[in-house]
Amino acid sequence: MAEQFQKGDQTGWYHDPGFWGGYFHTYDCLNLDGKPRQVHVFLPRNYEVTSEAFPVIYGNDGDKLFFPGGAYGKTWNLAAILTRLYLVNAIRRSIVVAIAPLNRDYEYTHARIWDSEWGGLDNYAAYVANPLKGFIDRHYRTLSNGASNIVSGAGHGGLAAFYTAAKYPDAFGNVMAFSPSFWVGLDSALDPGAFNLFGSGGLSLAASSLILETENALSQQRLKIYLDWGLVRDGGQHNEFTEERATARGREMRDLLLQRFGYRDRVNLFTVEDPNGQHNEQSWAGRMEDALKLFL
Repeated sequence: MAEQFQKGDQTGWYHDPGFWGGYFHTYDCLNLDGKPRQVHVFLPRNYEVTSEAFPVIYGNDGDKLFFPGGAYGKTWNLAAILTRLYLVNAIRRSIVVAIAPLNRDYEYTHARIWDSEWGGLDNYAAYVANPLKGFIDRHYRTLSNGASNIVSGAGHGGLAAFYTAAKYPDAFGNVMAFSPSFWVGLDSALDPGAFNLFGSGGLSLAASSLILETENALSQQRLKIYLDWGLVRDGGQHNEFTEERATARGREMRDLLLQRFGYRDRVNLFTVEDPNGQHNEQSWAGRMEDALKLFL
């Protein structure tokens, strides 16, 4: 049964589905900027019986990290993943802040993506780094320094995670980007039919607005970065185009980080190519356990 509570001027609900790893504080209408949104805060099971402060994972697409949601009603089952890792002491117990999008295409993109709304990523990143993180740090026992905070996501959410951390490295020193849409604004400059015929016209990630807007933090190597992508190409457009482009641009980003920005493989840059990986929640969840072990 859910129990209502107040933190500051925000109303939340305590609910406990019975995961060994923790329980939830859910804000159905967290209103920090005039745009109420749903945010799930997953707290370690021992949160109320210790004075310990915890690292924090901020997750994009928070409507499907713990529960079925999003356009396809899928979930990462993150509570079960964390429970397995906690049971064998594989990672440090952490707070997870799962942020549901209001307009996913708009909030998670910085450049044109065909006929979808786009361009809200800069404002979204500022929201996560400032009012949202500020609220969490004020009302929960967190380790608020950037080195103890991770921002994560997949697809457009992975692009948004990378952008947010690179724009606000003092807030988020770590990023986990699963199948990130680094192709937005490049391979989406043409409609899919034209792309199939002509490709992206030689547009490079190195000269993109994404790199222009994030190169300051990248050049200072202020982030610890995890990137991945899958190699399955059948099973529909999500694999044939979206994951293929995530792979091509992910490899391009990896090479940029190593060669132009001086990142070091397996030190502050980790990349994974999953031979069985697809562009879906099941694949991302399957890689999440190993990714978390790199940071926690």
